[in-house]
Amino acid sequence: MPSDPPATWGPARTEDGAAIAELRAVVLRPSLERLDRYDDVRVRQRFLSSWSPERTRVLAGPDGTVGSLALRPADDGVWLEHFYLDPSLQGRGLGTRVLRAVTGQADRTGTLLRLDVLRGSDARRLYERHGFVLDHEDPVDVFLRRDPGPGISSTGRPAVGTVEGC
Repeated sequence: MPSDPPATWGPARTEDGAAIAELRAVVLRPSLERLDRYDDVRVRQRFLSSWSPERTRVLAGPDGTVGSLALRPADDGVWLEHFYLDPSLQGRGLGTRVLRAVTGQADRTGTLLRLDVLRGSDARRLYERHGFVLDHEDPVDVFLRRDPGPGISSTGRPAVGTVEGC
């Protein structure tokens, strides 16, 4: 397995939005096409209309943004959103390392995690390997949840913000 190119996680800036929107379009295209829902403009606009740089971390490689992850607080926990990795980095364990950091922090703080994936997305298997289970689904999306595991904190307060190791 070739080594990963040098990349570092850091906080997102407003100017990162276009690069993340482009990455989103590339990553989601196969799933959206399979569902006959791909629209070259809408896939980017939908992201840009709702993303929050304050809750987002970006993975910067030598040639620009190669990954992103956002954690959005909710009444009952945290939504994991906009977790995209450049296709050239997928299948190398990076997604697993990121999810271990996210789920480990959630376990330590007693935080419920939620996310949604497109029906038929290969990413669902990755999330299920990390303890996410089906919550509900609709004709397009599958909503998953992960209750905190052993070692949770006694505070039970949701953890949001920076994920150690990401």
